Amino acid sequence: MKTKRLFAILLAITLLVPAFFGVSKVQASYPSFTISDVKTDTTVTILTKDMPKGYDFKVLLGEYNTRGENGIEVAQFNSADGGSFQVTVDIPAALQGRAMISIRIESLTGGYYYYNWFWNDAESGTWPGVTPPAPPQPPVQAYPTFSIKAVDAGKTVTIVAKDFPKSHEFVVRMGKYGTLAIGGIVSAEVTSSDTGAFEATFPIPADLAAEKVIAIRLDAKTGGWYAYNWFYNTAAPVEPAPEPTPAPVVKYPSFSIAAVVKDTNVTISGINFPANTDFTVLMGKMWTQGVNGIEVAEFNSGARGAIEATFTIPTELAGEVRIAIRTQAKTGGWYAYNWFWNATAGE
Repeated sequence: MKTKRLFAILLAITLLVPAFFGVSKVQASYPSFTISDVKTDTTVTILTKDMPKGYDFKVLLGEYNTRGENGIEVAQFNSADGGSFQVTVDIPAALQGRAMISIRIESLTGGYYYYNWFWNDAESGTWPGVTPPAPPQPPVQAYPTFSIKAVDAGKTVTIVAKDFPKSHEFVVRMGKYGTLAIGGIVSAEVTSSDTGAFEATFPIPADLAAEKVIAIRLDAKTGGWYAYNWFYNTAAPVEPAPEPTPAPVVKYPSFSIAAVVKDTNVTISGINFPANTDFTVLMGKMWTQGVNGIEVAEFNSGARGAIEATFTIPTELAGEVRIAIRTQAKTGGWYAYNWFWNATAGE
């Protein structure tokens, strides 16, 4: 009986030993790679690590943030002895001109894969989510513009337009100065002439009748055409002015980016701000100029008109590569805008 009990104990110990010691020997590494070199719009070189032996892989390139899934197959290679080695592939024509590109490797068998991304042309390439501007549609290389001919204060404004696309319908909007009338109050609709030049008079919306300076904008219903200007809401001479009335001062507020802490805050240094004026600080996505952006702070320009201040980056914009920032006066129509890389710098 004792012999059988001893045998059972030894058998149990034998079965338990692999549970404590055998598992520690099974350590599977997984393939990965880093970006070794990029020749803009030409080639990209990757440096692999922990590759399994003897597997065929394909290389896929795609738009940024797609992880290369269902991307363009540009090459295949065999991992041979595995481990670490370099692979250089061509950048396909369909992705040339991109600022950033996703890259992915997938084994033809075995289920191995890894993905990454690289800078292709950070300075002048097309950024994700940004559509390059459409080529001009008129037969001549001209863009629609208009000047202010006359103003009946608080009632109407008359414009003289030229170089408009022929026979297009436009929506006329007005807004406060500094907004470019983006998203402004609809005042009227107008159809451009068959020559592209016309004169028209539009009513000033009641909500803007008391404003000293008003922005006005014409947006085409189709084709993407637009033009904007601004006018003093006071009686104007009947004769057409070759240029809009000059601004009331020579110097305009501006600011530069002094420092950035990624996803946390940005410090600006400003000059030529009107003295003792209250400003609102707005931030938004790149290319918006901060118009209708997220309000992050308010400040007073003080007596000197020069400022240096730090503002918190809103959580909604954390992770953005570039951010637009705008300072906008509560009165007087003053504004300034800039943009910054959302990366720690200048500390």
